[in-house]
Amino acid sequence: MVGRKSEADQKKRDSKKKARRWVVEACHGWFNRFRKLLVRYEKLEHTFLALNHLAATIIALRKIMLPVNIIYG
Repeated sequence: MVGRKSEADQKKRDSKKKARRWVVEACHGWFNRFRKLLVRYEKLEHTFLALNHLAATIIALRKIMLPVNIIYG
């Protein structure tokens, strides 16, 4: 496994390649756009879990290429 710093150094040498984000970092970035999840206001665990599922569904629907924009964003 290549460390992030060494990977970034290798990418700097070759201008055609871009540094990539790790999957976990990208996923956290997507979920952080939902402010209600960023700061946990929900007291009940099942409510917070339901909001996480809703956010994941919205993220997945945004990734699907559809002729009509179902979810604005």
